[in-house]
Formats: sequence, structure tokens, C-alpha cells
Amino acid sequence: MLLGTLAWLAEKPDLSAASWAAGTAIVLASLVKEIVVSIGKREFGLDLIAALAMVGALFLGEYLTGSIVALMFTGGQALEDFAERRARRELTELLNRVPRTAARYADGRLQEVSVEELTPGDRILVRRGEVIPVDGSVLDGHAVLDESALTGEALPVRRRSGEPVTSGTTNAGDAFEMLASNSASDSTYAAIARLVEEAKAAKAPMVRLADRYALVFLAVTLLLAGVAWASSGEAIRALAVLVIATPCPLILAVPVAIISGVSRCAGKGVLVKGGGALEMLARMKTVILDKTGTITDGRARLIEVKSRTDRDPMDVLRLAASLDQGSHHVIARALVAAARERGLSLSAPSGSREAAGSGVTGRIDGHQIAVGGWDFVSTRIDETAFSREIREWIRRDGTVSVLVAEDGVLAGALLLADEVRPEAGTVLRRLRDAGVARIVLATGDRTERAESLQSFLGLDSIVAELKPEDKTRIVYAERSAGPVMMVGDGVNDAPALAAADIGVAMGARGAAASSEAADIVILVDRLDRLVSAIRIAHRSRGIALESVYVGMSLSVAGMIVAALGYLTPVQGALLQEVIDVVAVLNALRALGDPFRGWRKTTRMSHAELLELEAEHQALLDVVDEIRHTTDRIQHVSESEARNELADLDALLRRHLLPHERRDDEELYPRLRRQVGTPDAFAGMSRTHMEIQRQVHNLTSLRKALGDHGPSPAQRYEIQRLLHGLEAITRLHFAQEQEIYRLLEGE
Repeated sequence: MLLGTLAWLAEKPDLSAASWAAGTAIVLASLVKEIVVSIGKREFGLDLIAALAMVGALFLGEYLTGSIVALMFTGGQALEDFAERRARRELTELLNRVPRTAARYADGRLQEVSVEELTPGDRILVRRGEVIPVDGSVLDGHAVLDESALTGEALPVRRRSGEPVTSGTTNAGDAFEMLASNSASDSTYAAIARLVEEAKAAKAPMVRLADRYALVFLAVTLLLAGVAWASSGEAIRALAVLVIATPCPLILAVPVAIISGVSRCAGKGVLVKGGGALEMLARMKTVILDKTGTITDGRARLIEVKSRTDRDPMDVLRLAASLDQGSHHVIARALVAAARERGLSLSAPSGSREAAGSGVTGRIDGHQIAVGGWDFVSTRIDETAFSREIREWIRRDGTVSVLVAEDGVLAGALLLADEVRPEAGTVLRRLRDAGVARIVLATGDRTERAESLQSFLGLDSIVAELKPEDKTRIVYAERSAGPVMMVGDGVNDAPALAAADIGVAMGARGAAASSEAADIVILVDRLDRLVSAIRIAHRSRGIALESVYVGMSLSVAGMIVAALGYLTPVQGALLQEVIDVVAVLNALRALGDPFRGWRKTTRMSHAELLELEAEHQALLDVVDEIRHTTDRIQHVSESEARNELADLDALLRRHLLPHERRDDEELYPRLRRQVGTPDAFAGMSRTHMEIQRQVHNLTSLRKALGDHGPSPAQRYEIQRLLHGLEAITRLHFAQEQEIYRLLEGE
């Protein structure tokens, strides 16, 4: 085109015509080859109408028009190819879980061999953090495994000597030896990989938006051109119709709008593998969600501490975290993180000895400390009423317990669990607002744990204890209600992700197998980015449709005028260029902010969100102290009760109430001004009032105590008040965190 334009400016029309014709012919030859392949598959789309336009331009001598069509068509394809290449590039940066080599014993020595060389009976060393390459069983000792990628169980499990281990799981403890029972090709991980390939092969290809309109427009074009030629007997009228019918609004405007949406999703940390996936994302009717790592955070977090009445619960956490600093166990790391979040000063351990997967012993500040599970710690302490109480207290489904003993006496216990993501409720509500009619939880986790989520998340259905092939069957069964989206993060989710109309992988900490099988990968550990991507997809698709309707309507109007003889081919070409510009400019709107109204004006920066969440994290010890005082108040003496209440009252007034006051006086007014609605956040302010009222009541109760301290009735009343204060404060923090993430997530 450039050479032809230069020749035309140099007044060499023959050279310019030859250049434009040659460029058109090159693209047309390649396109005809693709069309032959597509017709063999019974697929028809934009390539057919583009080829017809180029053929018509060449036969009728409109070489510049043919060159423009060729440029627009290849330009649209280049945009889509660019997006897919970028997606693949970013995807390769994710951690690849597939084990390539393994350490095998041979002739008394360790050899690093390819996993394909492993055979049943081989003795293998699995080092810390490695993925188990083949199915087998533990040899001497035991193994601590992270099976969340396969089973959905977020907490690590312990496998003793002789017990089976499964390929695709991760060694979360010390190195151990295993005996292979299968080859790599016959193991669980390979079977899942085969399921993924089968699901991909069975999955119908995505039909692009532009292709769905191409055949209709082709029929209209041929009809008008034929009628114009037949009724007038002038081929020039048919030529003018074909020139105006050049489908640039379809060829370029739709890819521009869709790829603009893909680009906006990338800015949100959502990797969309091509325009077809974004188009399909806007049409979802059913969403199937995995549990662990998707609805839940996927990591163990400290949820409660219980200590003897004479011990500070935070000191129990400090002792456990101090000793655990030298351990790489996932629970040990969770306790250290919890202590640091609460600002505890950790001591350096000495003489530490770790029994992998069981517990740790050592000295902290001159005291002998033992930290671990019940079986580990109970053998190192004397049985007491408190130890019997703790033994019952730790029996909670869906949690893992850690006991702490000091100098042979049980000091306390800690409970950890995989908690629901703070944004989960908002995400589910917004999915329904986006047109999703059905939300299903499909998980390999136990039924009781899955049912506990349905009670407050408002799910339409739950299916638990599933194997990878079971999840695929759920996807196929749900297809009757419309397009299905599957959201997951583990290896066990990969076949279902591949089978779904749209597979979405939580790729921040998930397995590469799921990320490769998915059409969309969320690269940040935030489920609410899925809603942002859906909203962007809806807007991009809407703008693409606008471009189609506007461009095609103008083209049809111009074709009718040309068919009636009022436009020459040259005038038609100029008119078509104007139509193209209008359609493309409209498509470029997809690069803009898709959100309107108060959500656009109340956006919160990521730095501000982190600051507010850090404030809540710093107040966790204050809220924990409310619970601990509630537990102790029944058992301590009168004077100790008075001191406990005085200390808690001072703590609340020194930390909690000033925080709530700053929110009411600084944060909420700013958000209200941005919204332009004076009553926004009124419910949150009302909660502040209730927290302040409860603290005032605590002060009044404390001052009303007699000289001999609280009576049994007063102790009961104090406990009742503190239970309510803790509940409303925790709920309020959760509400604020959800709102803040919502504002930042937009």
C-alpha cells in the first residue's frame, strides 16, 4: 500500500495499481487457503466476506479498495494474535508444577533422572518443596504433604510409613523416601493431564462475535449487488455496492473493542487468552466454583487462642512463634506470620529439635518449650483439668490445633483454619448482578465443610468429595442452562477448566496445570478481579456490538443509495472510509473506564487499601483481648477481675474507639463527598455508635462493681456484654474490609 501510494503521488498510476493489486493478491492467496480448510470443517466467518471483497475489488479494478480490505483484515488478526502471544508470555512466568526430574537411588547412590525413567519399585527421595513425581508409598518415617492442589484440603496431611502418596502433591515437610508403585505415565497426575487434553479436544471452538454477523452481511451484500446489477443492467452499480460493503467495522472495529477489553483486564491482573474468551465471558449463565484457594484463601490462618487463666494469650502465641521461627512447616510459618501481624516481639530459640510433621522443642527465654499437635505435646505434660478442657476444645472440624507447653505445663492452644475470602460475598452478589443465574460449589473437600459455606454464601448448589473427572461431569451437566464458567486453582480443577465454556484459574498461587488449561488466569490473589473482568467483558462486547450495528447500518444505507445509482465507486470508497473511522473510534471507547456513577468517584488506591487493612490488622490483638477477658472473667478472683476489666476498658478507649472515630470523622465524610450522597455509609456509622455504646456500658458496669468485686450475676452480665462487643466489632471489621476491597477492586 505504501509503495502504491508513493507511485500514485509520483503520477505513475500503473505502478501504483500493480503494487496495490499485488498486496491484495498476496493476502487473498493466503486467505483462500485458510477458507478451504475452514469449509472442510464447515466453519464460515469473516474470512469469507473479506475474500469476496478482495476478489471483487481485483476483478473490477478497484485495487486501492482491495488493498485497504487486505490491510484491515490482517490488522484485525494481528491485534488478536498480539493479545494471545502476550498471554502466553505472561503465562510462562507462572510456577510450573509438573515435575521433570526425580532423585532415584541406584547402586546406593542418588541419581537425578527424568520422571519418564521411573518404574514401579524404584526408591525415590522427595526433598522439601518438591512435587511428588509418581504414585507410591512412604518408606521409613513419615511425610507431611500439601494435597490442596489435588484434594482441595487446605491444611497439610501426615502420611506414615507404608501409607500411599499421590503424584502432583507437594512435600511440605522434611525430605522423605518413597517407593514408586506406578510409572509416571500411569500415575494420578498424568491421568489428570490426559483428562485435560480430552476435555480440550471435546470442547467446541469459540465463535467470534464478528463471525456471527459476517454471513448475514454477506447475504445482504450479494442480494443488493445482484438486484442493483439486474435491475439497472450496470455492473458499476454492483461494484459501488461491493465497495461500500467492505466489512471494516467487522474486520477491525470488533477486534479493537475486544482487544481493548483484554488490555483493561490485564491492567486488573486478569490474563485473558484472546478475544474469543473475553466475548464468551460476557455470556456466562452458570458459574462453578472450587472451594479451597478460590472461595477460601487457601492458607491456614490463626483464628483463636486459648490460654490458662494466669497466662496472656498473646504470650502463648509469642512462645509458639518464637520457637517456630526455625521451622519450614506450613503451620509454623502461619504462626510466625500471625505473631508478626500482631506486632509481637519474638525471641531467638536455642537448642531446637524438630520432629518433622509433629512438633518442635527448644528453649525460649530460659524456659523449655514444646510446640506441636496433641500427640506430640501431651506426652510432655502432666494431665490437668485445663489439658482435658483443651483436648475437647480443639475438636473442631475444619481446623488444625497447635498446643504450647512451657516447662512441662500446658500453657495454651491455638486454632488455625482456612478462612473464606473477605470479598467472597460481594463477588457472588455481583456475579448475579452480571446475569449469572446459577452458582455451584464443586469441591474435592468434605461435604460438611462445603455445606458450612452454603449456609451464608447463598449458593444454589454444592457438590463435595469430587474427583477430577467428577468435576468435568458437573460442568457438562450444567451446560443445559447456558454457557458455564469454572473457577479453580488446583491440579484437580484442570480437566473441568478445560471442559467449561470459560475456565478461570486462580494463578497467583495455583498450579500451572490449571493455568494452562484455563481460558482466563487471575494473576493476583483476589477473587473480586473476576467480577471486574466480567464487567469489562460486558462493556467491551457492548461497544463491539455498537460498532457492528452502527457500521453495518451505515454500510447498508450506503449500499442502498449506491444500488439506486446515486453513488459512484469512488464516492462509495470515500463514504466507506468515513464509516470505518466512525466504527473504529467508537470501538476505542472500550479502552476507557467502564464504571460509572458512585463507584467511579469513590475508587480507593491500593496503597490506601493496604493502610486501612493494616490498621485493622493492628487492632486484632485488641479484639482478641475482648475474647480472652470474657473467658477469664469467670475464673479469676475479685481483685483480678476488677484489674482485668480496667485494663480492657483502657485498651478499648486507647485504641479501638479512636480508630472508629477517625473513620467517622475523616474517611466516611470523604467517601460521602465523592459519592454526592450524604446518607452513604450511614449503616457503618450506626455500627460505630453501637460499639461506642457497648464500651460505655462496660465502663458503667466496671464502675458499678462493689468493694468485693463482681458478683456471679455481674460476671454473667459482663460476659454477655463482652460477647456482644466482640461479635459486633469483628463483623464491623469484616464489613469494612469487604467495602474497602470493593472500592479498590473496581
